[in-house]
Amino acid sequence: MASITRPVVAIAGATGHLGKHVTAAFLSSTFQDKFSEIILLSRNESCLFQPSSSQPGVKLTTRRYNEHNLEEALQGIQILVNTVGPSGHDFKTKIAATLPRTDIRVYFPSEFGVDHCGHDFAHLEWDEKKKHVVHVQSVNAHIKICRIFCGLILEDSIGPWFGLDTQNGQYTSVGSFRTPVSFTSLDDVGRTVASLATMPTEKIPEVVHVGGDSRSIAEIAGIMESAGAGHIKIDCLPYEEYKAETIAKPSWRPAAYLWFLMGDGGIAHTPAYLGDDNDLVNPGQRLWKWKTVEDLAKETNAQPVKDVVWPRHK
Repeated sequence: MASITRPVVAIAGATGHLGKHVTAAFLSSTFQDKFSEIILLSRNESCLFQPSSSQPGVKLTTRRYNEHNLEEALQGIQILVNTVGPSGHDFKTKIAATLPRTDIRVYFPSEFGVDHCGHDFAHLEWDEKKKHVVHVQSVNAHIKICRIFCGLILEDSIGPWFGLDTQNGQYTSVGSFRTPVSFTSLDDVGRTVASLATMPTEKIPEVVHVGGDSRSIAEIAGIMESAGAGHIKIDCLPYEEYKAETIAKPSWRPAAYLWFLMGDGGIAHTPAYLGDDNDLVNPGQRLWKWKTVEDLAKETNAQPVKDVVWPRHK
């Protein structure tokens, strides 16, 4: 499959929680001139970016798309980045069915989380992601599919829903609190996608693992303490018992599953665990500096997600 010089790239879900960060990365001075056109796709017309949002010299197009005009909306595109969220599985199925009638040659499906491919349990959301990739492969065997796994989103994850209650000085792990857990900031996820999209098609891997920072729960506690959080106590829940109870009935909600994966290495994007492709997408950190847990601690005064209301007693 020959590569295309300065291809046209489109971002589906461009105005969503992750999509806007992916959009910003493609429009940044580091990557913008690698593409002949950047197309922002959104189902919400009022949220579409305006041309003034782009950098000088960038051809930026906005397209409103829906299940009825997908074929038209996806014409003239060589690379498609799908950042549609978990509520859009039916829509993503329609996108997959449309791909053979387009010029899209590289497809980044909506992953950008944990690598669920080797799990020994069912999870309704991650099972849908698996089905989506199989569907895309079945309808278009010639398309290059690149699944990007980034671990946990740094800005969203050091909170009590994963047992990391910094504000109240209490961390709880499921299993080992010394197992590395990989975190990637929203901006760095966007940059990772943009970097991969600049590569020759034949050099883009099918699976990529990145982690802006990989830290154990014990290390995170130490970092937050050093940044002024005060003493953080660490407790442990029994891994096997917690996992068995969690997976007994498959769920759409990922938090409880992610919690035990944090303790068993299932979110460790390091050479000793799932692999580390940081240097592939950002050689020697010459394109950007990865945001770290220390960076988050400093910018939040050791109180990440302090404004999020958490129902502690439910």
